[in-house]
Amino acid sequence: MHINPMDTEGYITGEHPKWTQSYYFNFYDPKIKVGGFIRVGVLEHQRKTNTWVVVFMDGKPLYTRVNLNLPYTAGRPDPGMEISGTRLTSLKPLSNVRIEHNTPDFKLDLICQGLQPMVDSVAMSIDAESSLRKEVTWIHMEGTIRVTGFITFRGEDTIEIDATGFRDISIGPRNWDHLLCYELSRPVFSNGMAFMGSHAISSKGENSYLRVWYDGKKWLPVKRFEDRTEYEKDGYTIKSLHWRFWDAVDNMWEYTGKSIFAWPSSHDTFMINRQMMEYRLSDGMVGYGLAEAMFRLDTLRPGPAFDMRMANTLKPRS
Repeated sequence: MHINPMDTEGYITGEHPKWTQSYYFNFYDPKIKVGGFIRVGVLEHQRKTNTWVVVFMDGKPLYTRVNLNLPYTAGRPDPGMEISGTRLTSLKPLSNVRIEHNTPDFKLDLICQGLQPMVDSVAMSIDAESSLRKEVTWIHMEGTIRVTGFITFRGEDTIEIDATGFRDISIGPRNWDHLLCYELSRPVFSNGMAFMGSHAISSKGENSYLRVWYDGKKWLPVKRFEDRTEYEKDGYTIKSLHWRFWDAVDNMWEYTGKSIFAWPSSHDTFMINRQMMEYRLSDGMVGYGLAEAMFRLDTLRPGPAFDMRMANTLKPRS
């Protein structure tokens, strides 16, 4: 099935029973310590929609609305969609999007402006026969964004936002049962450089990766990366990370990250922890961005850090 990346903000369907279109945004403004995670996902054949709007300040949640079983909508950002108070409108395909969220006690109005053309991390990263591509996503468009606008809390306090972040568009199946766990890291550095790396381990122990690097001028494939992540004692909250990767022209890059805010939530039989991180390149350049960790609940163990490199050796809890 051929899909034109330029059409991914509109309606697209496929035959997979867990076919999904997903629109995900995250941002952080370090000056005022405000950030958020916003997502709308549409499950075509299950006839339902899920959304979340999570906004935090000073490392603590300010507003959260998470809906995992909303009615189906045929709307898409192009030409516009609205569900559970959240509206996405594509102003310029794969570039500018307006996000609005309107409830009696919280309002949000943001413009997400692309800082460079979005790219498909699947096409740049993995073999067409990869199990990740077959079962989790066919197209995964990535891009960094400048996010401007405001939030209003309880109709009184208005906060202006001028942040950076990442957005993605995922088209294809979303079969979580295929995965045992994954880690994801998306730093956006103050010099414009950005990295997106994801390491997934299937329920059969197969390793799959998405990985692209923006060097300040263009997107480059990444030959490989090493993900070293330390977890808190709960086993699913990222305490710190130290990742290293090699780009297509053999430059080696290295960065560390520490958590600013964590939002763990269970999705049926899975735990997903979304975190905002402060990142630092080895030369001292600071950045901010998303990190995620996802685990099947039947393999998640509390206590010592969960080492994903050994995840395929773990057996379900007794």
